[in-house]
Amino acid sequence: MPHQNPMQGILLKCASVAVFTVMAALVKATSEGASVPAGQQVFFRSLFAIPVILVWLAIRGELSVGLRTVRPLGHFYRGIVGTAAMALNFSALALLSFPEVTAIGYAAPLLVVIFAAMFLGEDVRLFRLSMVGLGLTGVLIVLSPQLRLHGDPDPYRMLGAAVAMGGAVGSALAQIFVRKLVQEERTSAIVFWFSFTSTVLGLMTLPLGWVMPDATTAALLVGSGLLGGVAQILLTSAYRHADASLVAPFEYVSMLLAIVIGWYVFGEAPTGVVLTGAVLVIGAGIGIIWRERRLGLERNRQRKAMTPQG
Repeated sequence: MPHQNPMQGILLKCASVAVFTVMAALVKATSEGASVPAGQQVFFRSLFAIPVILVWLAIRGELSVGLRTVRPLGHFYRGIVGTAAMALNFSALALLSFPEVTAIGYAAPLLVVIFAAMFLGEDVRLFRLSMVGLGLTGVLIVLSPQLRLHGDPDPYRMLGAAVAMGGAVGSALAQIFVRKLVQEERTSAIVFWFSFTSTVLGLMTLPLGWVMPDATTAALLVGSGLLGGVAQILLTSAYRHADASLVAPFEYVSMLLAIVIGWYVFGEAPTGVVLTGAVLVIGAGIGIIWRERRLGLERNRQRKAMTPQG
């Protein structure tokens, strides 16, 4: 097991969140300025992440073993679900504000709790269920302006809300596939084969109507892929240096970054409704992580107590 360095793990996690957020901003910029379709965005995001991942594996001396797999079909299914989630999230960025999409995306880890119980048989107790309920209430608050049934609803924003929620569901299901894959596969293989699969699936959307990007748009698309690869490496490295339960809460730094970028880059001021809902979702997520960390520490103490001494 790698040497634990909690502070380094936290810093790497925050760096990965920052890079992922900037990547999403680049994708949103190509949606608004050049109307690049989601399939084309997925292709560039995935294709240009691959060389970054390969260079990283080569530097670590893991290129020869890092891409081996014994579960090719598992990677394929995970790739389909994950690519669909990515396309939905990218589509949502074109329809809603940056903070709104970020807040709705926080539903994914809450849904993982439900799906883990449904598909993996994990034990979900009352505390986690109550936190999931609280978090989903927060998501409904964020969605409420788009789901109003009176007045003059905006069909594009209603579609954006549905698409963003679909992306969160897809992301949660993809994480369930990953939980199964990590039992037999290296993290490097999971990351690489997802990028490969999503590149192929993104390319298959070419007949649906891609646009010819100008130099600026092309640079934004390539940049999103390079940053996506870097962010994935930073995230993987963070979990090498610290427990997942310690670094996971720093995922919510993305809300602050989304507000800043949304305001200063896209002119999107966050509403009180979005902020209120986001606080509930973040609080529920942190509550689940805190509870899991306590249970993990308790299990470690019990194992140590049962281990023969001497």
